[in-house]
Formats: sequence, structure tokens, C-alpha cells
Amino acid sequence: MKNHTNMLNAILIDDEESCLSSLREKIIRHCPQINIIAACESAQSAIERIDTLQPDLVFLDIEMPIMNGFLMLQELHYKNFELIFTTAYDHYAIKAIRFSALDYLMKPIEIEELKAAVKRAGDKKEHQNTNYQLELLLENMLPKKNMQQRIAIPTIDGLQFINLTEIIYLEANVNYTYFFLSGNKKYIVSRTLKDFEDMLPGDTFLRIHNSYIINKNFAEKYIRGEGGQVVLSNGVTLDVAKRKKAEFLKAIGY
Repeated sequence: MKNHTNMLNAILIDDEESCLSSLREKIIRHCPQINIIAACESAQSAIERIDTLQPDLVFLDIEMPIMNGFLMLQELHYKNFELIFTTAYDHYAIKAIRFSALDYLMKPIEIEELKAAVKRAGDKKEHQNTNYQLELLLENMLPKKNMQQRIAIPTIDGLQFINLTEIIYLEANVNYTYFFLSGNKKYIVSRTLKDFEDMLPGDTFLRIHNSYIINKNFAEKYIRGEGGQVVLSNGVTLDVAKRKKAEFLKAIGY
């Protein structure tokens, strides 16, 4: 049931019947470009409907019993749709959702926020064939099966998968972040350093300065000073901010 007009076929998913009814009513009244093709009260029923009906847009409640929204997404075969999360809480996964450039609406859902999210979804669906944001979210939230953990970063061509053990350091450049990897590899990503500070494991990756996060396993030397400097295995020397000095020295066991 694919859509070849400006209309967006949508599936609504929420285990609370009152929330589902409220969202349906708001969409019918205020979002004429949305055609609701199914409404599901469980993740299990939603999986079948999404894979069968192949919607353009899914409204997904994060908190559901038995299987939450993220587990549901991992079970899907069909994932080429735009996604708007709905949640009643400032959820632990909101950071990952923001990082992936996906939308979310806080309950109770405000009309203007709903209309804005639907417009963004329509614009994105019109200009891309694959939902890279969804792939990015799932890659970064999936439990890792081995010690060789990796993260996904968005690039112009799609997603780049990077093993954490290859990252030497990250450098901020306004709203961009440079990744410096072993083997002289380098990537630039349109996300802030703070975004990655929230995602990377803090026992290995240290924020030593407003501009730098380092992988402590690549630190080869510390040069004393007001804040001091750290020399990394690739020969790069980086400043340690004065306010970060004590935390940095403790982390490296100095």
C-alpha cells in the first residue's frame, strides 16, 4: 500500500488507548496530509502491520510493556519510513534520538509541535529513499555482541561504522567534530563534541578540553603545566584544560 501522492500513510503505535485516540484525533483535525492506515496498541501487532502495509510515517510510543519501541524497531524487516517518537518522559534515549536527527514529541502532544514534526517528516521523505537516521539510531543503541564496540556516524554518503578501539581523539570545530583514527584516517561529522561525549564510554574517552576528547589508551606522555599537555600515539600534542587536569590525571592513574 505505497503512497505516490503528497499524502503520507501513517501507522500509530501506543499501548494506552486514550493516547492513541488523542493522537488520532489531533492528526485528523490538524494534519490533513496524513492518512492513518493502522493504529496498534502493542509492539507485536505493529511489527506485522508495518512489514505488511509499509507506511511512509510511524508514530511510536517509546514506553510499552513486553517490548518497548526500540526493541520493536530492531525486529522490523521494513524500515524505510519516517519516524516520530512519542514519550511522556525525558527519556534516557532522547540523547540518542536527537543525535540521530529523529523527531520526538513529548506527551501531552502540542498541536503546533505535531504539525511541525509532520512537516519535517514529509520534507525528509520527499528528499531521500532510505531512512539513514533510523539506521543510525539502531546501530548506536543495539547491545554490542563483543568487545569490539563500534559507533555509527552520519556522512554525506550514508553511515560510517567506526570501531571505538581505532579512535585516537576527537576535535571540535563549531558545530562539527573531527575524528582522528589510527591508520591516519580522518572523518568530519556535522554533530557537536558534546553529542559524542554523551555517547562514548566515559571510562575510555576523556573530555580534556572544550575542544578535545581523547581515547586514554592512546595517551603516551603527559607534560606538566598549568593544565598540562598530553602527547598521543600519533604524535599529536593536545592541551589539557586547567579545570580538567585533576580529572584527567586520575583517569590515567597518574
